Amino acid sequence: MNSISYGLLIALAIALLVAAFTDIRRRQIDNWLNLAIALGAPAFWWSQGLTLWPDIAIQLGVALVAFGLFAALFAFKVMGGGDVKLLTVLALWIPLYEYMQLLLIMSIAGGVLTVMMVFWHTARRQRDRIAIPYGVAIAFGALWTLAINYLPAGALAA
Repeated sequence: MNSISYGLLIALAIALLVAAFTDIRRRQIDNWLNLAIALGAPAFWWSQGLTLWPDIAIQLGVALVAFGLFAALFAFKVMGGGDVKLLTVLALWIPLYEYMQLLLIMSIAGGVLTVMMVFWHTARRQRDRIAIPYGVAIAFGALWTLAINYLPAGALAA
């Protein structure tokens, strides 16, 4: 992997941290942030040497399927709109197998986060005000996935 790829991944990591913190503070992931992540994907494709067919077509297909699935969850009020958009634009960056890793890690982190939030709100007697900042779980899953798949071997051992 080249320095351009690493630079783009650092920018993505920063965007994920911004998404997590804004979701904690305002329970919102801004559209401009999701747009910036989406617009960075073609530069990442280029830096990785992806071909239009089948590589980029697969990335676009995964993003389309992700949007359809998560938009359905949004329609059932299971997910927020910003979460749907963030997961969709991440599918533009992350290959299918690694995207499945992201979803698994996100689900585990989201479960832990949900339990913590329920306990927190119950202790404060605010059970009716529980709102889970799921952008935190998404960002955690994405950062974990990026770390295990894109950092040089041994970088996490230190």
